[in-house]
Amino acid sequence: MSERPINLRDALASFDELWSPRIVTRVNDYDVRVAKVRGEYVWHAHDGTDEFFLLLDGDLRIRLREREGAPERVVTLERGSVFVVPRGTEHRPESDGGASILLFEPTGTLTVGDRHEEVPDHVDATTGHVLDG
Repeated sequence: MSERPINLRDALASFDELWSPRIVTRVNDYDVRVAKVRGEYVWHAHDGTDEFFLLLDGDLRIRLREREGAPERVVTLERGSVFVVPRGTEHRPESDGGASILLFEPTGTLTVGDRHEEVPDHVDATTGHVLDG
């Protein structure tokens, strides 16, 4: 990881792929990742960890299926807001107009979680890509 400050705008400008996070740095055993998103992701759950979202720019909703039989819930994030999806909670991020997000999760965490529906072609199932530059 870099020993100099990392500008998140520059980091986001260095790639165009959607739903394909870049690791900008690490904190202890956690990745700090940035991603560009648009459209719908895949329903998934992380059984062993919470997932932290910070909306840097754009629009983002996170659909949640919190427990069997409970109605689906939608959380709408505004620019600069954060939300934590609790471990084991099925969720699906989505953005109509596109968004830039920052994620904080344990190094090696697969973006589609431990349980997920079929992964469509537009989703990069990864543990994060090293930031170029």
